[in-house]
Amino acid sequence: MITRLTVRLGLHGEAGLDGQRMTPSASLKSGKVSSAIWPSLFSGQGLRRRRAWLCAGAAALLLSACATPQKISGLGEGPAFERAGRFALNVSNANGQREALQGGFAWRDTGRLLVLDLANPLGSILARIDVSPSSATLTRSDGRIEQAPNPDALVEEVLGSPMPVRGLRGWLQGQVGDSAVSELKKDEEGHISGFTQDGWRVRLSRYDAEGPRLLQMNRSDTSRDISVRLVVDES
Repeated sequence: MITRLTVRLGLHGEAGLDGQRMTPSASLKSGKVSSAIWPSLFSGQGLRRRRAWLCAGAAALLLSACATPQKISGLGEGPAFERAGRFALNVSNANGQREALQGGFAWRDTGRLLVLDLANPLGSILARIDVSPSSATLTRSDGRIEQAPNPDALVEEVLGSPMPVRGLRGWLQGQVGDSAVSELKKDEEGHISGFTQDGWRVRLSRYDAEGPRLLQMNRSDTSRDISVRLVVDES
């Protein structure tokens, strides 16, 4: 069962991992948190209609210490590629406004079936995305279900900004996939360390036996710059 636990807070700064600076708003400094900040982030509106923040209580001041959700188990047949860790999504809009979101993720990919859990910083699962060869399904924290032809569309519906789920199926394993790649770079050990694919500038580092443990992805369009950072804590 998916547990719902969300708080919306006005943090004026970028969400970060591994010590990136966060600046709390005056309402947090004063210790006052109104009941008006409790609407669910996963209502389908996402960052497009408001600057919503995936955080919980006092943990909002220490988002760089997000809890990693538990691994996904018992789904799909045969061996699976699994990762779990934290993500940070930052958007800089052309009008000068900034939006940020941070939480945890758990990933299980059998090659045919992919399951992605998105969690709040305390590790409570807020949404699950199931991907099959023919469709992608989103189960929200309140039990509502939505479908789309691909997982990227569903993640953007939830978060309000893109996260390249299709590309991550290869990138999390240190691979580039089938679409065209430019500016391919490798590190001294022969691991892929950087490239551009499907509009994303990707950097991979901190490899272990399964793949990179740090993924940094950036893209720009006419209205915004988007940065996604994944830190793998468990494999």
